[in-house]
Formats: sequence, structure tokens, C-alpha cells
Amino acid sequence: MGEQRVSALNDEKKMQKFVRALLADVQAMEYMLEHEWFESGTIRIGAEQEMVMVNKQTQKPACVAMEALKKMKDYDWVETELAKFNLETNLTPREFVGSCFSELEKENSMKLEKIQEVLDTMDTDLVLTGILPTLKKRDLIMDNLTPKKRYFALMEAINQQLIGNSYELKLSGIDELALKHDSPLLEAVNTSFQIHLQIEPKDFVKMYNIAQAITGPVMAISANSPLVFGKRLWHESRIAMFQQALDTRSSHDHMRERSARVSFGRDWLHQSIMEIYKEDIARFRVLLSSDVKEDSLACIKKGETPKLRSLQVHNSTVYRWNRPCYGISENGKPHLRIENRVIAAGPTVIDEVASACFWLGLMEGMALRTDDITKHISFADARDNFAKAAQFGIDSKFNWFNDEKIPAAQLIKEKLIPIAREGLEYRKVDRADIDRYLGVIEERTDKHMNGARWMLRGYSDLKKTIGEDEALRVLTAEIVHNQKKNIPVHNWPAPDPSRLKQYKISEMLVSDFMATDIFTVQKNDIIQLVAELMDWNKIKYTPVEDSKGKLIGLVSARLILRELTRNSSSRSTRTAENIMVTDLITVTEETTIKEAIKLMREHNIGCLPVVVNGDDLVGLITENDFIRISRRLIERMD
Repeated sequence: MGEQRVSALNDEKKMQKFVRALLADVQAMEYMLEHEWFESGTIRIGAEQEMVMVNKQTQKPACVAMEALKKMKDYDWVETELAKFNLETNLTPREFVGSCFSELEKENSMKLEKIQEVLDTMDTDLVLTGILPTLKKRDLIMDNLTPKKRYFALMEAINQQLIGNSYELKLSGIDELALKHDSPLLEAVNTSFQIHLQIEPKDFVKMYNIAQAITGPVMAISANSPLVFGKRLWHESRIAMFQQALDTRSSHDHMRERSARVSFGRDWLHQSIMEIYKEDIARFRVLLSSDVKEDSLACIKKGETPKLRSLQVHNSTVYRWNRPCYGISENGKPHLRIENRVIAAGPTVIDEVASACFWLGLMEGMALRTDDITKHISFADARDNFAKAAQFGIDSKFNWFNDEKIPAAQLIKEKLIPIAREGLEYRKVDRADIDRYLGVIEERTDKHMNGARWMLRGYSDLKKTIGEDEALRVLTAEIVHNQKKNIPVHNWPAPDPSRLKQYKISEMLVSDFMATDIFTVQKNDIIQLVAELMDWNKIKYTPVEDSKGKLIGLVSARLILRELTRNSSSRSTRTAENIMVTDLITVTEETTIKEAIKLMREHNIGCLPVVVNGDDLVGLITENDFIRISRRLIERMD
């Protein structure tokens, strides 16, 4: 779950002290590797489960983490995450053998059920999903940061590294997202099911390279985060969201390369795990410090295993998708792990365990088949496969061994599942577990269906008949319903709008319903152009902007009709400026629908421009939107 006893580096001496401890940890680890201090002969697996909490009535984020944890004070396996609407559980490390996967599923389900029992008393549901469909940008304000020293320190430290003025999100899929945000709390949109595999030190280079090579196919079959703020983007949008949320770089007019703190990597591993630690220290400035009282080199001299807390703190602020980890086993011996961070939370516990089983089996199976995977696939192809899988999921086409071009589903079913089965059998995993979980992966490929495709298909169909906000809430309600039944996602029916029992529109905000794809004109556009534009697009209202996108007026169909009727002889010379309304009634994204309706009624108007910063136009809400809302309410009453 990460080292909690950390703080921001606020002075030079404190930073220098921490860096000295960090370099000492590097020396200590090198000594332990060279002198074979590390545990061997036992291979364990582990996992961490992240989740989102939503209000049962609205399906919107429920910022109740601190209150919930007070009620779960006896549960030492549940902890906070970055935002108040997130929680995380730590699952028991267990030997990679026998019924380890069914035990993992049982434990995870049990812990989630215990959390849900507490959340039921708070009118809250937990949701396992890579990115919550109903999450909005307004949920990512600093007020929703979990009030713990570590998180405040992390936000402060990342902001200090920011070169530009804001964090920028730019992502394209079926839809497009382009926005700015004032804090790295954007990271909180992502939730995952993180898998740990203990690795023998002598095998670390080989196994880490295998992990990199198979990341693309594993992510493709398990993708589960295609929706961000109501936009249909990448099948695994977490990848781009995480990188951009913590990206402190800015565009320059030169070609100097700057590395992102969130990355796949730049090359294969060649000699040792230390290559990763040293590169991360060399490329990325220290963000956090810890009050380290341990002298790791002194521990080495006394024959004691050091905790290497400084190294672990720095490692926790550099986000590789396959992250190396150092730990100490219960027997007091140090061990190494690879943490797989690409598998999204959900759609169900069985889906998560199936994805974990596939990855772990593939790691072992590939190790049996090849001593050096880098001889069969280039690093460029492995990284390209990673990028393709993030964008297209199960629809990807990969560059595989010996430059073979192969669709993801075919590669997984025909080649990778048999390798994973071989690896699981080598680890003496129970045949019932192998059949159960690899069977889920095989059925996903047969039906060409994972969480991302289910959401994209369902959301697109819902939007044909209901509004965006309602569609997202229906989708979330269906996810919760199917998760509680632990139905694998490839067997989920299409989303059913009737699953949403309550829909109180009066509590909703303008941002939930406003149109953002709007047509605008400028004040010097001739009236004939304005009239044609409105006729072509069947709209009654057209905002007038200046060259900077500032709202300066509004033209309505009624004003156009009056102008063309009264001044037909001067059509060619008069412009939008001559007829536009400038004394405008506007609202913000946070205005409630109830308040918007009241304003329109009081002022006898049919349109409200939506602005930020006083005059930056971001949307439009009209009487037609309220007619649509009313129609849905009547249908629900029926």
C-alpha cells in the first residue's frame, strides 16, 4: 500500500540527508545481491485491490472513506487511497501452488463483502472498475484528497516539479477529451488490481523482460476503463490518464527528451534489477522523504536485513507498469517481486483472478520455453504492443515473435493460453483452478468481450435513447448488480435502463445535461450565414464569441426571423452584432437543474449559456434539454 510515513522535501539539508540514505540503500542492496542474502526456493503471489465508492441512489462518487474506515477499525487489511471516494485492500501473500487462485478469489470476495456490509449502513456501494463511469472532473478537487500527510506531501511535491501552468489531458478514441486541470489528483480516477510475483534474484532479468513482453496481450484481454468523463476513449484509458495526470513536463521549442514518471520503460533489462533503481534515481528527482533512522550499511555490517525505506519511498514515486519491489519475508529474509500494475479493477472478482492467473501462468510458461525473450521480440515491438493494447484492447493487432502480425484474440487463444497452462501445471496449481480461470480468459476471446467492450457497446446503445448522465448512471448500476453476482463480464447482458430505480433530476447539475458540441458565430458574421447555420443544424440558439472564445452575445431563431422579415433589403450588410442579445443570463457548470429551470421561467428565456471564469463559453442548455428530461421522467413514471 506504500510507505505512509513520508513528507515533502521543504529544505535543502533535509533533501541531502535523504539522498545520502537513498544512495546507502543502493549500496546495501548491491551487497545483498552479490552475497546472496535473498530468499530462494519459495515463490509467492500477492495482490492489492483498489475500489471506488458510490452513493446507492445517484451512482456518483461517495467521499466517505474516512468515515467508513472508522467503522472498519478492526480490519487491518483495508486502507485509504488518494481520494476520499477510494479504498484499497491488501490480500494475503500465498505460495504459487495448489488452490492459490481459488483461495485468492475467496479471500478477496470475503473482504469486499465485509466492506460492503459497512457501506450498506452509509447508503454506499463499492464498485470494481478501472475508471468509474459517473466520475466527473468536478469530483477531482483538492477538497476530495484523502486527509493524510503522505497524499498532501505527494501533491505538493509533484506540483513543485510542474514546468507548465497546468496538467493537460489529451486523449482520442470514439470521442475526444482535451482539458486542463490544476492538480495531479486526476490520478485518483484510476483503480487497479495489482498482482505481485516473487522472483528469484538470479532470474530477475529474465523474468522482468518476460513481464514487459507479455504486458500488451494481458492488458488487451483484461481492459476495463474505456469511459472518462462521459467520453469513449481508449479501451484501457487508465494508461494515458495515469501518465498525463502526473506529467510535469511541458512543450518546448527544442528536442531535449524528458522522461515521464509513469512509463513502460526505455529498454530491456540487461544485468540486474539495480539498473532500474539507478535509472530512476538518475532520471527523477526525489519527491518525498521519510524520517529514516535506519543506517542500512550499518545493518549490513551487523548481518541484519535492512528495510531500505529510502529506496522504497523513491520507488513509490516512479510509476513503472511493471514495477520492481523489495520486501522482507516473515522469515526475516529479503525478497524481490515484480508488481504488475496494468490490470484494471473489475469487472468482477472472478474476472480479476482470471486475469491474474493468465499473467502468472504466462510468466512461468514463457520462462520454461525461452531463456531470453529479447531474442524473439524487440523492445520497440513490446512497447508498441503495450500502446496498442491500451488504445484498442481486445481489438488490437500485435507484432509478435519473429515479426509475426497477429490479432490479439487469436494470439491469446492459440498461443498464450497453452503457454500459461503449461506454466501453471509446472507450478503444480490445481487443475480445477487452471480450468476455471483460464476458461474465463478463453471464453472472453471466443465471445470477443471484456469489460471495455461491454461498456463501450452498452453506453453507445444507451445514448441512442437516453441522455448522457442517465446512461452513465445506468451503466454503473448494472456494473454493481453484476459484480455482486460475480458473473464474468463476457456473460453480462446488455445494460437495462430499468436497473436504475431512482433518478432525481432536480439534484443534478447543469454540467450533467448541457450540450458541449455547440455551433458558434462571431459578431461580424453576416446574418444570412447565421441563419443557414441554424437551419442546417436544426438549432434555435447560437452563441456569439470573440476570437478568444469569450461569450459576447446570443442570437435566437426568433431574432433571425424578425430581422429577415423587417430588413430584407439589407441582408447582405447586417451582421450578428446588429441583432444579438448582449444582456445575457448565464449559469455555471455547478448550477443545479432546478435553479436553471427557475431562471428560464423568471426571465422568460429558452436558453442558458454555461460559462466559467465569467465569460468562457463551455456549453449550452436549452428548453429542448428540459423537454427531453421531462420525457424520460414520464417514461419512468409509466
